[in-house]
Amino acid sequence: MSTVKQILSQKEHLIVSVESSDAVLSALQKMKDNRIRSILVIDDGKLQGIVSQGDCAIKVLLNGLSPKTTKISEIMTNHPFVVAEDFTADQCMSIMNAKRIRHLPVLKGQKVLGIISVGDLVKEIMKNQDSQISFLENYIKGHGVNY
Repeated sequence: MSTVKQILSQKEHLIVSVESSDAVLSALQKMKDNRIRSILVIDDGKLQGIVSQGDCAIKVLLNGLSPKTTKISEIMTNHPFVVAEDFTADQCMSIMNAKRIRHLPVLKGQKVLGIISVGDLVKEIMKNQDSQISFLENYIKGHGVNY
């Protein structure tokens, strides 16, 4: 089973973040520019929280607040669930499923290494399944069994 470290190594190493004092509009713009649905909140190199597009829509727009004046700190999820780089894809998927979340920041000590999304995990699981299917097909063909 693949580890978070292996999955992160296949991704672009860019960590997109905002500061807790930034306006929500800044987070939305960065999410749009980077085609992501969630963004880390990092102050002075330390993870403070996470904000999703849903947070922006539900906590700001639906409440009639302005994304230009509402601060990230007012809507972010403080102390998000995090994983280390030795977690497996299955462990991450279990956490996401149990907690009903779609993104997990990856930390090494206090240092942010990246973020794992449910999409990253699905891609990894599909890649592993393709590998297993290919192995089984080659095994069957190698043993003269025709189906």
